[in-house]
Amino acid sequence: MKFSNRIERVEESLTIGMAKKARELKASGKDVINLSLGEPDFDTPDHIKEAAIQAIRDGKTKYPPVGGIPELKQAICDKFKRENGLDYSPNEVMVSTGAKQCIMNCILSLVQTGDEVIIPLPYWVSYSEMVRFSGAEPVFVPSIFEEGFKLDLAALESKINNNTRLIIFSSPSNPSGSVMSREELRGIADIVKKNPQITVISDEIYEHILFNSEFESISQFSEIKDQLVIINGVSKAFSMTGWRIGYMAGPKEIVAACDKLQGQFTSGANHIAQWAAVAALNTDLASTKEMVNIFKHRRDLLLDEFKDLSDFEFDKPGGAFYLFPRVSKCFGKKYGDTLIKDSMDLAAYILEHALVSVVPGIAFGMPDHIRISYASGEQELLEAVKRIKKVMSHEFQSAV
Repeated sequence: MKFSNRIERVEESLTIGMAKKARELKASGKDVINLSLGEPDFDTPDHIKEAAIQAIRDGKTKYPPVGGIPELKQAICDKFKRENGLDYSPNEVMVSTGAKQCIMNCILSLVQTGDEVIIPLPYWVSYSEMVRFSGAEPVFVPSIFEEGFKLDLAALESKINNNTRLIIFSSPSNPSGSVMSREELRGIADIVKKNPQITVISDEIYEHILFNSEFESISQFSEIKDQLVIINGVSKAFSMTGWRIGYMAGPKEIVAACDKLQGQFTSGANHIAQWAAVAALNTDLASTKEMVNIFKHRRDLLLDEFKDLSDFEFDKPGGAFYLFPRVSKCFGKKYGDTLIKDSMDLAAYILEHALVSVVPGIAFGMPDHIRISYASGEQELLEAVKRIKKVMSHEFQSAV
C-alpha cells in the first residue's frame, strides 16, 4: 500500500499515542493511571446537557449551516463583547468540530508550500503537524524555562522573512501552563504590525483556566485586528471535550475562506452540540470557577508532593492543568537494564514500572521535559505521584 506524501509528513500525536498505550495496558488488567490527556475529569454542567436534550425534542437534528447556527454565532459575538470588550459580527465568526478544526481550517486557508509558520516553544502537539501537512514549514522560537517559559521576542523577530505567513501560539499554554504577560503580547503585536503579510492565530482555549491573574489576549491591541484570528471553544472551560464544538473569530475574508473549506470537508458541526454550546456561552461561569479552584488546588498539591524529587525541575504554571517539568537530570542514568537516554525513554519507563502515563516533551518541541496532566481526581493524582517517586527513588548508576 502506497500512501500520499502528505500523510507521510505527519507523525501520530504522542499525546493520543500515550493515552492509547495506557488504555491497552488497562484493558489487559493493569492498574494504569492516565495523566497523558488534556481532558477535565468533571462532568458537563446539567443546564448544558438539558439544552441538548431540549434541542433533540425540538427536532434540531437536521444539517446545520456550515459555519454555525445563527444563535451560536450570536452567542459567540456576545461572549467576545461581554468578556473581552471585542466587537465581532456574525460574519466574522464561525463554528467547527472542535478548536482543532478551526486551527486546521486557518492553516490550510492561509499557507501553502514554501511558506513558513512561526511557533513558539513549547507548542501544542498538533501545530507543527498541521503546518507540515499543509506543505509549509514550521519555524520554532525558544522560550526561557527559568523565566516561566518567557518568549524570546528578539529570536522571534529574527525568524521573520518574506516567506513568513503565520505565528501560532496558545496562552495559557498547552503543555506548560505558562501565561503570556501583557508585555510579551505587546511585543508580538508590535512585530506583527511591522509585517503585514503575517497573520496571528491566538489559541485561547484555556482562557478561563487561570489561577493568579486576569486573562490577557493579544486581541487587546486593536491595531492588528485585521491580522488576527482568535481560536476558542467550549471543551476546557465547560468540560465539553466530547461535544466537539470550537469557534474562531477573525477578518471576514478569512472566515469565508474557512467556511468554504469546511463545506467541502465536514460541513457544519454537530447540530445538537451547537445548541448545548449556546447554553454554555449564554450562562455565567460559576461552574467553571469552581472547576478552576479545584485545578489550582491540584497544581499546588502536586508541586508540594514532587518537591523532593530532585531530578524533576518544576515551573509553577499560571493556568491550564499541566505540569511540564524539565527532566534532563535523569538522562544518562540507568535503572536495572534500562538506560534513560531521553524523555521518550523516561515516559516509557514510568509507564512500564509505575503504570502512570505521561507524555514525553519531544511531542511539544522540548525534549528535555515531560508533560503531566492533573485533570484527574485528587486520590488518583496522589497515587500517581507516589508511584513515580517510588520508581525514581531507586539508586541510579551513571551509564558508561
